[in-house]
Amino acid sequence: MSATRREVLARSGALGAGIAFSGALAELFTGTAAADGLGHSGYGPLVPDPDGLLDLPKGFRYEVLSREGDRLRSGEGDVPGNHDGMSAFDGRHGRVHLVRNHENRVTARSGVPTVEGLTYDPVGKGGCTALTLDRHGEVVGERVAIAGTAVNCAGGPTPWGTWLTCEETEDKAGTNGYTKDHGFIFEVDPVDPHRTGAYPLTAMGRFQHEAIAVDPGRGIVYETEDAFDKPFGLFYRFLPARPLGGTGSLRAGGRLQAMRVPGVPDLSSIQETGATFDGIEWVDVPDTQAVHTPIRLQDFGRRGITHAQKLEGCYWGGRCVYFVSSFAHSAQGSAADHYGQIWRYDPERHRLTLVIVFGPATDVRLPGESPDNICLAPGGGLMVCEDGDGAQHVYGVTRRGEVYAVARNAQNTGTPEAPEYGEFAGVTFSPDGGTMYVNCYAPGTTFAVTGPWRRR
Repeated sequence: MSATRREVLARSGALGAGIAFSGALAELFTGTAAADGLGHSGYGPLVPDPDGLLDLPKGFRYEVLSREGDRLRSGEGDVPGNHDGMSAFDGRHGRVHLVRNHENRVTARSGVPTVEGLTYDPVGKGGCTALTLDRHGEVVGERVAIAGTAVNCAGGPTPWGTWLTCEETEDKAGTNGYTKDHGFIFEVDPVDPHRTGAYPLTAMGRFQHEAIAVDPGRGIVYETEDAFDKPFGLFYRFLPARPLGGTGSLRAGGRLQAMRVPGVPDLSSIQETGATFDGIEWVDVPDTQAVHTPIRLQDFGRRGITHAQKLEGCYWGGRCVYFVSSFAHSAQGSAADHYGQIWRYDPERHRLTLVIVFGPATDVRLPGESPDNICLAPGGGLMVCEDGDGAQHVYGVTRRGEVYAVARNAQNTGTPEAPEYGEFAGVTFSPDGGTMYVNCYAPGTTFAVTGPWRRR
């Protein structure tokens, strides 16, 4: 490293922290100061928002589409809180449909209103709401899309234009007052939610779901599990009996399998960016409903199964599926420590590659970047939502390994006036790539960000 580069990094507070990229120059940063310093490789430094909501680069602007506590346009109740996973769908006459998760437990202050025909368990306060935007980006509709579910964290879109919302819980009927078992995936139609109703896709497994990604050529659904204690979660694939059959086809069932990386019981033990594993195996799940034993604790044979802490975001890009481990702490039972990994699985080659490793930060108050939801950026590369203990950002990661700040949450700053940090979630782009939509988890806020996205 040159003296000049070392001095720049030291001034930004980034020396010793880092993100490593396979085949690319590592861009080192941590926290706000270094993120601002990445303007030369992104869209420029973040400009403080005078309204104290969202800091963006010069030339970008935001609109607040929906905010917790406002009245739903359908009149069904108020906008619920805990905004999480989200996706955007193409509509007729230039419209865009957004489906948004609400990660509510039974103790939530503002649950999803129950609606006849769209409610799974009336005790559950989780679910989804759907927004409709006209061709000018104005909100012209907002309604309940599914209710009575629990802890709807992330999910993912299907090739046929629906949203799969995931429950991040394993609570059974009788636990926390629930009247039905939870821990399932539900399909949501963004245009007419009554077409899909509130039907649990039980064959896809009952566990602490996080996110999904669908292989558009094979119809295979990949699923992440964000289990909170050791042994941690698994990475799954679901082989539908009716692949790519359209809305409702996943109800026909299929086979659920878990990934085994030969010789690697815990993904956190892999620390070298670019590490590649061939001959990835998929093992049938013994009991997909976890009637007596959670899936991650079940017997997968003498060769075991591969676990990982904090498996979260999942996205299909090109011919591969990407998935995120937000962090791993050996003190909590992981084999090693890291502050975020992004993995790539190539189903044609049965190959798993560690694409990105987020390194430990030097600032004690900011223990790491903790990547969560991810999506593809219009100009290539990834958009990554940060979910950590410090100032929260949406970061861009280019194919050359450059990292740049796109947005910073200004309404939760960790100050005495606003002690809680608000994570970002649900980053997604409009079908034409001209607008980024993203949620602030709390207070629940959905933003639309426009600007020169393709300038890069």
